[in-house]
Amino acid sequence: MFRNQYDTDVTTWSPAGRLFQVEYAMEAVKQGSAAIGLRSMTHVVLACVNKANSELSSHQKKIFKVDDHIGVAIAGLTADGRVLSKYMRSECINYSFTYDSPLPVGRLVVQLADKAQVCTQRSWKRPYGVGLLAAGLDESGAHLYYNCPSGNYFEYQAFAIGSRSQAAKTYLERRFETFVNASREDLIKDALIAIRETLQGERLKSSICTVAVVGGGEPFHILDPETIQHLIDAFEIVGDEDPPANEQGAAAAADAEEGATAEQGATAGEGGDGAADEGAAPMDI
Repeated sequence: MFRNQYDTDVTTWSPAGRLFQVEYAMEAVKQGSAAIGLRSMTHVVLACVNKANSELSSHQKKIFKVDDHIGVAIAGLTADGRVLSKYMRSECINYSFTYDSPLPVGRLVVQLADKAQVCTQRSWKRPYGVGLLAAGLDESGAHLYYNCPSGNYFEYQAFAIGSRSQAAKTYLERRFETFVNASREDLIKDALIAIRETLQGERLKSSICTVAVVGGGEPFHILDPETIQHLIDAFEIVGDEDPPANEQGAAAAADAEEGATAEQGATAGEGGDGAADEGAAPMDI
């Protein structure tokens, strides 16, 4: 489908200055199941969609613990993500053994990006077909990074990757200003709502999503399904009690229209007596 004369090797440039093999690896990330990350000043939450190959199989693990203060969520080729998470664990263990302190999140992300970049410069290698959301907490605060197969990395307040992630990004873009001072429960709630946006009408259940949390005084851990289902039920009840925003908007528009109609009628009926009512107060809309 995409094949052309410039995509047979990862080191071959196209005339437009593109590396198609790297772009194909980034496309693999877009085809994977959705993964979402959010951070506040004290906590980081990761969430992902569990997608099974068939009804007879279990889903593949998409969130991995790297250290007590770091974890990753992946989208794309799960095998590549498993290998990279093992590499990250080794780096954390080596740093902790050498310096007797936890590895800073930013340094680990840079090492991971350098490892991914090497695969874009060697003709006998291929790029890793997986994107990673790295969540961690160190002396400088909470961090959320995205590592791309191209070797680039970015720090975000909130981000979503994988299939149908644009719907989650739209929700996160509307809410991200509240994440900085958000509580742990609010972050989990927003993560679950963002996951629901990627399901396209499918009902959100604890069996099809995984949530992990890391924060101050709270090591990285994955929430059990019972806790997730309890939170989902509580958030849905809150959502049903709130009146829909579109109904509120429609009511406000109707009131404004009625007020404008009444004002026009009053103006037409009192056109000849304008001088007499010159000091009257205008109608409030």
